[in-house]
Amino acid sequence: MQHSISSMIGYTIRATDGDLGKVDEFYFNDETWKIRYIVVETGSWLNGRKVLISLAAFGEAESESGTFSVNLTREQVRSSPDIDTQRPIYRQHEVELHKHYQWPWRGDYGGTFGTVPLPQSADETLAAQEDSASGRRDDPHLRSTRQVIGYHIHAIDGDVGHVEDFLVDDEDWAIRFLVADTRNWLPGKKVILSPLWIKRVQWDDSSVHFDLTRESVKNSLEFNSSKPISRDYEAFLLEHFGPLMQKKNDHEGKKNTSKGEE
Repeated sequence: MQHSISSMIGYTIRATDGDLGKVDEFYFNDETWKIRYIVVETGSWLNGRKVLISLAAFGEAESESGTFSVNLTREQVRSSPDIDTQRPIYRQHEVELHKHYQWPWRGDYGGTFGTVPLPQSADETLAAQEDSASGRRDDPHLRSTRQVIGYHIHAIDGDVGHVEDFLVDDEDWAIRFLVADTRNWLPGKKVILSPLWIKRVQWDDSSVHFDLTRESVKNSLEFNSSKPISRDYEAFLLEHFGPLMQKKNDHEGKKNTSKGEE
């Protein structure tokens, strides 16, 4: 089932022995476009502390009751490493969290999504990061959905609108679509665009560039957040934007073939 990120903000996080708090925001990997963590506002029982919950503990999002089940106890969360979620999330922090909860390590650092061995130590992970060209200690691919909302959306031939929301699939927690608000160009119309159609994201100037034309976006079906996305709707999107994506794939295939011949 698909859920919008905005609709899940404020959901109650339910541990095996009681409530933990409310969903505050989500972190996703900008290479796989899959949710990695929920940030939970714990409220009064933990002095308002915000904690990270990994995808490894995710249960089902129950839209009718506005709750989110996780396979954790309150004591596990109480004794978890205290991480300032207002600052960059270092990989050292992630190692500490995964060791505390005994979560399987996820291969989101450029590998396939799945379970891979936990790095041997926080120091080794940190050293590897500091040896990289950038020298960053935080995960450069870990992004906040809250921060990306509002990013400007560009087509090949001009502006389209801005990111208003995300739609995620609760089976694998992949972001299936970005919701684009085109009010400054097409008053009142919202459309959904797949991350697969993104040409590049410029994080330094808060913009998402799609390999689509403005005309194709203009002629797409309008998105209505009050209605679930049907198979017919998705079929239309694939048929509507598919030829453009096929041209892109054919072009990239020719480029790769040319490089191989060289």
